[in-house]
Amino acid sequence: MNEEMKFCQSCGMPMQTAGDFGTEADGGASVDYCVYCYKNGAFTEACTMEEMIRHCAEFHEEFRDENGKSYTREEAVRLMREYFPTLKRWSK
Repeated sequence: MNEEMKFCQSCGMPMQTAGDFGTEADGGASVDYCVYCYKNGAFTEACTMEEMIRHCAEFHEEFRDENGKSYTREEAVRLMREYFPTLKRWSK
């Protein structure tokens, strides 16, 4: 892959295909946010970072380490608490 992997700057989801990207108010693709977090130029949910972490933790079995092993819910939450403050939506 020649291009650097893009990750949603709200939930951290990898964005690999055009359908993964949210939309701006003009209908164009968002460069920063996924389809689940951002539509028509606005966030789909008003939430705190901790609320987003709790929501994303529901999908922890889909998260994989470099060896393909899934994370426990506790591991996923710990990693998200470290990673999410670096994302554009949550960095202050």
